[in-house]
Amino acid sequence: MIYNPPAFRETDLAAMHAQILHSGLATLISVGTEGPFISHLPMLLDPRPEPFGTLTGHVARANPQWKESDFKKPVIAMFMGPDAYVSPNWYPSKAEHGKAVPTWNYSMIYVRGRIETFQEAEELRAHVTALTERFEQNAPDPWQVSDAPEDYLQRQFKGIVGLRLTIEAIEGKAKLSQNRSKADQDAVVAALGASGRANDLAVSGMMKQRTSE
Repeated sequence: MIYNPPAFRETDLAAMHAQILHSGLATLISVGTEGPFISHLPMLLDPRPEPFGTLTGHVARANPQWKESDFKKPVIAMFMGPDAYVSPNWYPSKAEHGKAVPTWNYSMIYVRGRIETFQEAEELRAHVTALTERFEQNAPDPWQVSDAPEDYLQRQFKGIVGLRLTIEAIEGKAKLSQNRSKADQDAVVAALGASGRANDLAVSGMMKQRTSE
């Protein structure tokens, strides 16, 4: 699916599923007769059926992606993890030979599979309920689908189309300075760990975990 050098390749299915569950928001790319369609939408992962599982989400009925895409062809769903700029000034090796350039560290999961749509109100209700429970679970007073008036919900269900993506392939890319020396990696971990930016801290934590394995 992507250019993914062996040093950055993630092959642990459980780890890739975990990142999808943590991320939630997908970038869905499909192809129509006039070219690609792109939507950003939360998607739920079900590890069944094996080996890779299923993703479900929904788009607005007004969104042409569900009508004009050729769903006979595979689609791509991408889940972005944390990302961070890496300065060559952080590398101890730069002081030795100057052979260093800026780069970007990040973690991404790429899913390929086939889409089928669903539009029946009760199936949409079950999907939206599961989606709500997933993202409201840590709220002090979780919102529930049943909090909304039934006639309002029925109108909302008529305005969306469900998407079910059966995963045929999944690939992870964790570009976390694995191609640098241990000293350079440690320096990047320290520099990002000293940042106040949440993504920098997250990347530092991911790098630290990998270097300690």
